[in-house]
Amino acid sequence: MKNLSRAIILAIGATFGGAAHAADFTFTFAHVLTEDTPNARAAVVFKEEVEKNSNGRIEINIRPAAQLGGDVEIIEQTQMGLVHIAIPPTGNLANFNEQMYLFDLPFLLNDNAAMMRVLDGEVGTELLGTLDANNLHGIAMWGAGFRHMTNNIRPINGPADLAGIKMRTLQAPTILSTYRAYGANPTAMAYVEVYNGLQQGVIEGQENPLANIASMKFYEVQKYMTLTGHAYHTYAAVMNKQAWESLPEDLQTVIAEAMIVGRDAARQFTNEDEAKILDAIKDQIEIQELSEEGRKAFIEASKPIYDEFRDKVTPALMDKAIALAKGE
Repeated sequence: MKNLSRAIILAIGATFGGAAHAADFTFTFAHVLTEDTPNARAAVVFKEEVEKNSNGRIEINIRPAAQLGGDVEIIEQTQMGLVHIAIPPTGNLANFNEQMYLFDLPFLLNDNAAMMRVLDGEVGTELLGTLDANNLHGIAMWGAGFRHMTNNIRPINGPADLAGIKMRTLQAPTILSTYRAYGANPTAMAYVEVYNGLQQGVIEGQENPLANIASMKFYEVQKYMTLTGHAYHTYAAVMNKQAWESLPEDLQTVIAEAMIVGRDAARQFTNEDEAKILDAIKDQIEIQELSEEGRKAFIEASKPIYDEFRDKVTPALMDKAIALAKGE
């Protein structure tokens, strides 16, 4: 353990010192997404903004497609300083910080306007601030669009249709509890293992935004997709706390502003891609909209989840998010 700690300290010191690079600071940015997805492309936008606006004083090395492990591993490495920048799903972050359960509450956010009010406003800022306790500096809330359900058993028109279906989810207690409430049989599985899990029948369904469904080709091994839009797939753009604090104030500003540019780019790319994705895969998977009746049934079945996680999120924060989502 002492040798590991020493190795970590030496790695951090070498990275921040920049002895082997022309840049003053060299940071690793890790994520699990394939390079054609909106957020992976937005990570490149972030890198370009940082390197341009820092006049080369900061170098960003992106490690995409789970090269450094799954989301939980990347979070742990970012806490340790082996990775410096990450965009983990808040569902995975909730294993380290219970207030992050908020963003995976089903049907909290009904559209992009509600999403921006909550993520970019007071609630998102407050939640990012809580990450200091996890040795992470929260900078902005990114995201990959709204999640939808796919499966191989039957079309999903309401929660009753999920009965007994083996659904893959993030390693996120909120999401696992949600699918249990709907009568499904949920199991957590790493993102990179989902295709094989579906192909082999270990799992029968999954939920993801369209960009992830398309980039991982889940439609090849799924029969049905319902556009439930039941949760916004939120990412927290974070930095190792010591890495952040190693920067002078002017370079902290460069990083923070570039994160907002990257966030907005990810949203633009997502919006541009989604209509194209639906058109491209419509002949390979049966796609249907969720009816208003089905949505109401899901919302009713979701009420116990809000009760279960209310104290963990904190009642004040949950109430504030619900009000903001409604535009109140």
